[in-house]
Amino acid sequence: MATILVVEDEHELAALIRRQLEAEGHTALTVHDGRTALLLAEQARPDLVILDWMLPELDGLAVMRRLRERSAVPILMLTARDDEADRVLGLEVGADDYLTKPFSLRELLARVRAILRRIELLTRPPTTVDTSPIVHDRLAIDPLARRVTIDQQVVDLTVKEYDLLLLLARNPGRSFSRAYLLDHIWGDDYEGGDRTVDTHIVRLRRKLGEQGERISTVWGVGYRFE
Repeated sequence: MATILVVEDEHELAALIRRQLEAEGHTALTVHDGRTALLLAEQARPDLVILDWMLPELDGLAVMRRLRERSAVPILMLTARDDEADRVLGLEVGADDYLTKPFSLRELLARVRAILRRIELLTRPPTTVDTSPIVHDRLAIDPLARRVTIDQQVVDLTVKEYDLLLLLARNPGRSFSRAYLLDHIWGDDYEGGDRTVDTHIVRLRRKLGEQGERISTVWGVGYRFE
């Protein structure tokens, strides 16, 4: 089961969430302010963070920005702010999901299960390395040669651009979070934020021209290859 960090300044709500998570077999850690949350996240390395937006000393958005500078941990944002601009801001900064207060514990637990299930699926190591060519219409990828062509014309990609395209094109229709892409393409030792993923996707789309339109943005998640 997972280790889940609950960052919520309402003590009764935090305790209630902790009990529900523990009843499902998880290890739940609770803190009530942003600075303590960052310290505990560094020490405990949780599998998931449930993060309230409105926190004393350091608000949830600032906490999420700092987490994203050093971690790809999934983040479920809790907030009483139901304005669309706020939701979009939270997702763009790095939240994997968003739940508006008041919410039911059943929905919270369902979202936790969904996030953990998705992470388990995406992190499951393949049994064999697939080196077979990938062809989508005019776009072709040769994994053995690490070569990408459109209409048999070679497309000049950087190492990271190629790795991003290969991962997405191998899994058409599957959505990948920015956190997952950052973790699996750049690795745990990378210290930049997940905006790096957006920058590389922009360049990749530009180099692929019309074929770049196959890489679609999935709001609240990341990117998907159509």
